[in-house]
Amino acid sequence: QVQLVESGGGSVQSGGSLRLSCVASGYTYSKYSMAWFRQAPGKEREGVAAINSDGRTTYAASVKGRFSISKDGAESPLYLQMNNLIPEDTAIYSCARTPALLAPSLSPRSYWQWGQGTQVTVSS
Repeated sequence: QVQLVESGGGSVQSGGSLRLSCVASGYTYSKYSMAWFRQAPGKEREGVAAINSDGRTTYAASVKGRFSISKDGAESPLYLQMNNLIPEDTAIYSCARTPALLAPSLSPRSYWQWGQGTQVTVSS
């Protein structure tokens, strides 16, 4: 059974940094698309960053220049480096995976495997 497990969340002050990790167990796709999503209380799930196995990435406008998604090969964890965090980044962050899409996608409907999420809280 395939599982995605996130870690690295926590509480930081505005301007701080966190690095989230997502480890997949079970079947490994050699060609894949993976992404980070977040959901704040009372808000819809939002795509934050996505990456394809060919290295292409895409970011939400709200995090571009502050967040960086990375994954060094099919067997390695998925990472999200988050710098210069602001209170609006507070949310539960989840990773998602699917066989390779034509392009990295920030749409939740593109993914069919999901982790449980990790809480990120940014205080001012």
